[in-house]
Amino acid sequence: MEKQVTEATSAPHAGVIETDAVIVGAGPVGLFQVFELGLLEIKAHIIDSLAYPGGQCIELYPDKPIYDIPALPVVTGKELTDNLMKQIEPFGATFHLGQEVTTVEKQEDGRFFVATSKGTQFLTKTIFIAGGVGSFQPRTLKVEGIDKYEGSQVHYRVRNPSQFAGKNLVIVGGGDSALDWALNFCGGNDDGNPHKAESVILVHRRDGFRAAPASVAKMKELCDAYEMQFIVGQVSDIDEGDDMLKGVKVTGGDGVTRVVPADQVLVFFGLSPKLGPIAEWGLALERKQILVDTEKFQTSVPGIFAVGDINTYPGKKKLILSGFHEAALAAFGAMPIINPDKRVHLQYTTTSPKLHKVLGVETPVFD
Repeated sequence: MEKQVTEATSAPHAGVIETDAVIVGAGPVGLFQVFELGLLEIKAHIIDSLAYPGGQCIELYPDKPIYDIPALPVVTGKELTDNLMKQIEPFGATFHLGQEVTTVEKQEDGRFFVATSKGTQFLTKTIFIAGGVGSFQPRTLKVEGIDKYEGSQVHYRVRNPSQFAGKNLVIVGGGDSALDWALNFCGGNDDGNPHKAESVILVHRRDGFRAAPASVAKMKELCDAYEMQFIVGQVSDIDEGDDMLKGVKVTGGDGVTRVVPADQVLVFFGLSPKLGPIAEWGLALERKQILVDTEKFQTSVPGIFAVGDINTYPGKKKLILSGFHEAALAAFGAMPIINPDKRVHLQYTTTSPKLHKVLGVETPVFD
């Protein structure tokens, strides 16, 4: 069995690829879908609009800790992605990155024709949508003239925390991301924090937060200790000079506008989810999410499944671990479509010689 993961980041495959499964989305749930299909000896092709696997974990919080992955007391988004990539190595999945699905058409033989923005084409028996919140973009700061500083002095995500060390930071927002990064960059040198900023000023439109109470309490504690500042107000303009951003102008509830100096501005207003072309696939939707059953997480179109944050059903919880469960049942639910004549028996990776062979590991011998 092929042991490597092939990544095709831009160039389309010559001709139409015939396959059993196409996964749309290479986030944690999409990657685990590869694993669950692989255990059933189904090889998958994965499409993602990003140029690398990992989805939101890599795009939004690669270095932030995640605490609710079973058996991993703490793991970063990057570590989780790396571990999942290692876990799916035995199954030789083919990645088509930097591409967005533009066409999905049901064929007379029951398969689906799938095409991407790069011209890659598939004929597949099943589709697994694991697109997170869909095609997402950070909500931006609507201030005239700020766009030209995006990527240099204005940021909507943190890719490299070390670039903010020793800088005067203004962090805008009132959610978990804003509070988490404010606390991260405010950490004292005594705790060995390599990302400590020279100063941190948090700006939020009101004195109320959508963040964890413990984070809010810690922020207020640091403000009382004069280790950071919190300003109630909205960014209404920028202060610039010498072709550089010098700071932002913040208008408070009293109507007074104050200039807040800054070397770097980090804005965390959350994501603006867009289903994009998925909205045109004829799937039953509810509030921009895909309706599925809870037996096999199939959509209203037989053969198309949806797992992870993009789906909805009674009791749905948007957790990575929930998506892992959904991926397992979706794989079993797809088997009658992919191999209608093959009976599937539940086997355990601990004891099954067949699964050990699929995984490329030796079956343990017990005395």
